Amino acid sequence: MTISATHDAGSIAPNSSFAGAIDADAVIIGAGPVGLFQVFELGLLEIKAHVIDSLPAVGGQCVELYPDKPIYDIPAVPVCTGQELTDNLLKQIEPFEPTFHLGQEVTTVQRREDGRFNVETSTGTQFITKTIFIAAGVGSFQARTIKVEGIEKFENSQLHYRVKDPSIFEGKNIVICGGGDSALDWALNFVGKAESVVLVHRRDDFRAAPASVAKMKQLCDEYEMQLITGQVTGYDEKDGQLSEVKVTGADGVTRRVPLDMLMVFFGLSPKLGPIAEWGLDIERKQLKVVDTEKFETNVPGIFAVGDINTYPGKKKLILSGFHEAALAAFGAAPYIFPDKKIHMQYTTTSPKLHKILGVETPVFD
Repeated sequence: MTISATHDAGSIAPNSSFAGAIDADAVIIGAGPVGLFQVFELGLLEIKAHVIDSLPAVGGQCVELYPDKPIYDIPAVPVCTGQELTDNLLKQIEPFEPTFHLGQEVTTVQRREDGRFNVETSTGTQFITKTIFIAAGVGSFQARTIKVEGIEKFENSQLHYRVKDPSIFEGKNIVICGGGDSALDWALNFVGKAESVVLVHRRDDFRAAPASVAKMKQLCDEYEMQLITGQVTGYDEKDGQLSEVKVTGADGVTRRVPLDMLMVFFGLSPKLGPIAEWGLDIERKQLKVVDTEKFETNVPGIFAVGDINTYPGKKKLILSGFHEAALAAFGAAPYIFPDKKIHMQYTTTSPKLHKILGVETPVFD
């Protein structure tokens, strides 16, 4: 999710400049899993949300970077993919009918004289909202590219930094660069599906899960795949197609590796952009929350949930983001319903919540 800004959130904006803007109680920036669950928690409090994301579809990094990668730490869900998690969250929030504004970035956040916020996107969509929830993950994320002159011309044809359609790699000779979880996961995934799999990593140490590293080494011993220690330093092409890469090892020897597809997983370079102009406290490219009771930033009415925030003991888990979204919703309610006392209710027993969710209240004998 890309965030940019032209005005400080602490500045006072004239109310007349946003005539005709969408009147909103809550605007959520980011449509990843935490942003989607924020819709649910707000919905239980009868707060309708508008969701903005720069990507053309919901799901955030889970869908954009690894839709088929299994996730094992969602409570009561032993395993699901990023796409399945997104699909289930969308089904869960259906009763609340959120409005999505996709393929657009936030360009303006201004505090109004009446205490609300003006929000504008890159497509000119304007909102006047009582609260803002920033669920933008790591912010604007870009894959770290391979530094080989001229090779970029093969990007999205034979050079890939993410996997959108795994089927295009089946039956192909694949070279995968990287030593983290993504590189190892995809290498293991394509063994037996691709014609050949060669993993290239610059050193012997890996940043991936030990079990994945052990499995990779076992498959290498069984000649099911190959590991080359070194870096891609060049390439050759034939008839306009990438035909092989040159891998130089620590010993100075350069080996030629034929291929059909080159996959590069050097990690992401997160960039918050000019989010500092919003007047929010930032620590190491993350938003500091004032306390862990509301997950509110130093700007009243703006909340930060998920990987975008930081606080003592913070753990970058989807599970943590879900917890933060629940407390942020309760923290925001007084801004939206200043004269209403908010009571804690349970979806298992509350007739009111059952009505909101569109389900029948169970009758127990």
